Amino acid sequence: MKKSILAVFLTALLATSAQAESSSPDTLSKILKTKEIKVCSPGDYKPFSFDNNGKFEGIDNDLIDKLAASLDAKVTIVKTTWKTLMDDFTAGKCDIGVGGISITLARQQKALFSEPYFINGKTPLVRCEDVDKYQTVEQINRPEVRIVANPGGSNENYARTVLTKANLTMNPENLTIFQQIIDKKADVFVTEAAEAIVKSHEHKGVLCGVNPDKPLKPAQNGWIVPNGDFRFKEYVDQFFHLERQSGELDATINKWLPRD
Repeated sequence: MKKSILAVFLTALLATSAQAESSSPDTLSKILKTKEIKVCSPGDYKPFSFDNNGKFEGIDNDLIDKLAASLDAKVTIVKTTWKTLMDDFTAGKCDIGVGGISITLARQQKALFSEPYFINGKTPLVRCEDVDKYQTVEQINRPEVRIVANPGGSNENYARTVLTKANLTMNPENLTIFQQIIDKKADVFVTEAAEAIVKSHEHKGVLCGVNPDKPLKPAQNGWIVPNGDFRFKEYVDQFFHLERQSGELDATINKWLPRD
């Protein structure tokens, strides 16, 4: 009798394990079968991913092309926004999310992240004549300081949770936000160090990043992979390991991140 009960228990346990295994995502197998990797990206964030008249360019796009080549797959970009990024990803519209995505606990609750491939951090972008005025959170977080942010990402979260006393204006998207500073409609845009460096280079002598090598809040960038798909995460992590060890990761970053 005891043996019969044990046999029934083991059968049920094996069935449950098999069902759980079959219901787990297997993105790697799917990509190998379809020869296509679908990539979610907002495409508005230099130097990581930028929609240049329909062609996505940047650090992440060069890297995702290499990842796809290792799988003999083509890349299909699924354009999203920072506000809808996680909803689009969890809805299964893409296999991986890229584009300078900050690793946050809120995002980690909905999906897995690859290992970090870039160290970043919140950095004020201001008019160059105002660099000395906005060195610290205390200098920015005041009612008379006009800050601007784009919706849906970590920039908005930082503005709303840290710079609570500053005068916040929301800009609909990221592409035109820099002109708000140039036109003196806003004083400070707190973004990531990499973007502050790029925009300081593009608008030399007009816009300046404030201490991008010492951000107000350090951060890391990673790629989003489906929740529970540890096999695919391990593959992406190993890809980054090999790129880093060969020196190709630094070469790709340096290609798109100006230093002058």
